Amino acid sequence: MRKCDLHDIIDEIKGAYDSSEEIFFTDPDRRMPSRNAIIDILKDMRNIMFPGYFTDGAQTSVDASYFIGNTVLRVEDKLAQQVRLALYFRDGKTLSFEEIDSRAHEVCAAMLCKLPGIQKLLYKDVQAAFEGDPAAQSKEEIIYSYPGFFAIWVYRIAHELYKLDVPLIPRIMTEYAHSRTGVDINAGATIGEYFFIDHATGVVIGETTVIGDHVKIYQGVTLGALSTRGGQRLAGVRRHPTIEDNVTIYANASVLGGETVVGANSVIGGSSFVTESIPPHSRVSLKNQEVSVRRSTGYVEVVE
Repeated sequence: MRKCDLHDIIDEIKGAYDSSEEIFFTDPDRRMPSRNAIIDILKDMRNIMFPGYFTDGAQTSVDASYFIGNTVLRVEDKLAQQVRLALYFRDGKTLSFEEIDSRAHEVCAAMLCKLPGIQKLLYKDVQAAFEGDPAAQSKEEIIYSYPGFFAIWVYRIAHELYKLDVPLIPRIMTEYAHSRTGVDINAGATIGEYFFIDHATGVVIGETTVIGDHVKIYQGVTLGALSTRGGQRLAGVRRHPTIEDNVTIYANASVLGGETVVGANSVIGGSSFVTESIPPHSRVSLKNQEVSVRRSTGYVEVVE
C-alpha cells in the first residue's frame, strides 16, 4: 500500500487546482452565488405573492403596503448581490466591475417589475389545479401544500431571470424545487397559462420545451430530447417538444424531440412513447397491452 505524508496530500490536491482553471478558482472576487441567499429570495417573493401562507399571520389592508414595500426592498438588495456574483463569475474577464454592477441593477429593476405579472400567472395556475383535481378541497390547500404548484412558482421566477440572461441563479432555483418536489423544470422552458402538474413526482421538462395554455400533465411525464450525445454542440438548439393548448399527458408518458409537436386538444395516454408529431384532437395510447392476472388457489396458479 502506498504511503504518503500530509505534504504529499496537500501538493497533489493543490496541483489539481492549478491544472484546471475551468473547475477550480482562487480569485477571492470570483465566488459562486449563495444557494441559501437565493432560497431566501424565493421565499420573500413567495411571501409577497401569497401573504399569510408562509409567515406568521395574515397581512391586513392597513399594513400590506408597508409589508410589500419592505420585502421588495430586501429582495432587491439580496438579488443584486447574487446577480453581481453570478455575472462576475461568468463575465469577470471581459467586463469591468462597474459594468457588471450596472448590469446587476438593471436585472433587479427588470425582475421586480415582472413580479405582478408572475403573480397573475400563478393565480391562473392555482385555478387550473383547483379545476383539474377533484381531490382539492380549496385553492388555499393547493398554494400551501401541492408540490406541483411549488415547482411551477419557482420555475416562473427562474424563467424570468433566464430570459434576462442571468447565469447560475435560474438553475440554482429550479434545482431547489427539484430537490423539494421531484419535479425538474428547466428555467428555459416556455410554459403558458393555466398549467397543472398533478401528483408531480418524476416530471422532467427540458430547456427548449414549449407548452401552451391549459395543459395538464401527470407524474412521471418526460418532455425531453431524443438524444444529447452531441453535448455542448446542441446548446441553443431546439431539442424538446412543443405541447399545444388543452393537452393532457398521463402518467409516465415520454414526448421527445425538437420537431415533435403534440397538437391542441389531444390526450397522450399513460406510458406512451411519442417521438413524432401528433395532429390536433388526437388520442394516443399503447397498442396491444396485455394484462395477466394470477390468483393463487392452494399450490395452483390460475391465469385469467
